[in-house]
Amino acid sequence: MTHTTRRLATFTGRGYDKGRGTLQCAAWALVAEPLQRSVLCPPSVRTRILRAFGAQIGEGTLIRHDVRIHWPWKLAVGENSWIGVGAWLLNLEPITIGSDVCVSQGTMLCTGSHRADDPAFEFDNAPITVADGAWIALRATVLRGVTVGEGAVVGATALVTRDVPAGARVLAPVATKA
Repeated sequence: MTHTTRRLATFTGRGYDKGRGTLQCAAWALVAEPLQRSVLCPPSVRTRILRAFGAQIGEGTLIRHDVRIHWPWKLAVGENSWIGVGAWLLNLEPITIGSDVCVSQGTMLCTGSHRADDPAFEFDNAPITVADGAWIALRATVLRGVTVGEGAVVGATALVTRDVPAGARVLAPVATKA
């Protein structure tokens, strides 16, 4: 096995595009993002804020409070979907969520990673797609490059690193007594 010594000072972020200029990124991070996460922000206002910053959100979609969205302009959500309290959409690359999808509380969808074999630890990002009718249950994590198929269920606390076929069920490992 080859050992890679990290030289993090050489990291450049080469190839990563935030998708917007510094001013819009700052406006999102400093004002709009904290406002839309607030429990005091009604869901309809939250949706309007997200759309104003470029998110594509279908009619009837409910995004609860305390949902962290890294870049709204890299988010597309279909109609009548739910995103639960405390979900984190770390979308350095696009996240596409279909219609009638439930992304439960505390779920993480993470499009970012790093090249483990690169001393500079450069990005290794890829988009995530969650197809119509899927359910990503409580505290599950879906990592970069994954497609969750139509009607699939990702169980509570599951870690998904590969595509999930339509209609499939992914369960978290169960601890057994010794």
